Amino acid sequence: MKELSSPVNVAVVQMDPQVGLQNKEKNINKTLELIDQASGDGANLIVLPELCNTGYSFENRVDAFAHAELVPNGTTMDKWIAKAQEKNVYIVAGITEVDGEQLFNTAVLIGPKGFVGKYRKTHLWNTEKLFFSPGDTGYPVFETEIGRIGMLICWDIWFPEVARILSMQGADIICSCNNWVFTPPPLFDESGKCMATYLTMVAAHTNNVFIAAADRVGVEKEAKFLGCSLISGINGWPITGPAAPEGEVILHAEIDLSDARSAPIWNDLNDLVRDRRTDLYDEMLGYTRGNKFPR
Repeated sequence: MKELSSPVNVAVVQMDPQVGLQNKEKNINKTLELIDQASGDGANLIVLPELCNTGYSFENRVDAFAHAELVPNGTTMDKWIAKAQEKNVYIVAGITEVDGEQLFNTAVLIGPKGFVGKYRKTHLWNTEKLFFSPGDTGYPVFETEIGRIGMLICWDIWFPEVARILSMQGADIICSCNNWVFTPPPLFDESGKCMATYLTMVAAHTNNVFIAAADRVGVEKEAKFLGCSLISGINGWPITGPAAPEGEVILHAEIDLSDARSAPIWNDLNDLVRDRRTDLYDEMLGYTRGNKFPR
């Protein structure tokens, strides 16, 4: 076995947060317990689900505002930052963010030195459009001591442009925070995979990037959630998972993030990056907001 040149032990946390102000402190404490557990088992990059500090199914916009916090200067962030520093880990987690009169469905990246950055969800699902503003951060990739980290949230995985833009900026791993919800059947195939599983695998495969997807489970009001958390390798196949659609669990994978920077050459004549027809379409799909790190 080759020696890892950029070793990362990634954990995706599948959990069941519940909406309601009476549940918020319990949700936050549960995230801290699961971070403790994941880091105790060796993880140094821990990914939690979308809106894991508040739950998902708000009653109305006023209710959503009541659950929301500032980023990075809110109570939840203070606790996550302290935990990342205590455990010397990186944490990616979903949070309900307030910024003036706007609400955002946000994923945050925190490291041993504190707050690193955030991504605000750009593709809003169903009633999210009643509460949240579409994200305005673009698709940032953050350079860290363990590698280059990009983020997406749930419904974003249905839009191939997101993973492509993140990978073309040099992301080594995409951390995917999710609340994948039950939709009309069929939901699962005979292998137990849902459509979101396959979309995650395909995005990893076609972009030569690791994807760590943490989903939630459980039932909240009329919504039931899919689970199926997984970590996909650069070839698209799951390194671990998908998890079952029921039950809280932490999945681990020890990976070499530097693999995402090697050319995905499968034979002497084909290479995903080299074969792109950038004479016919823009290399970055017209995206101009981010930095592009060399891969």
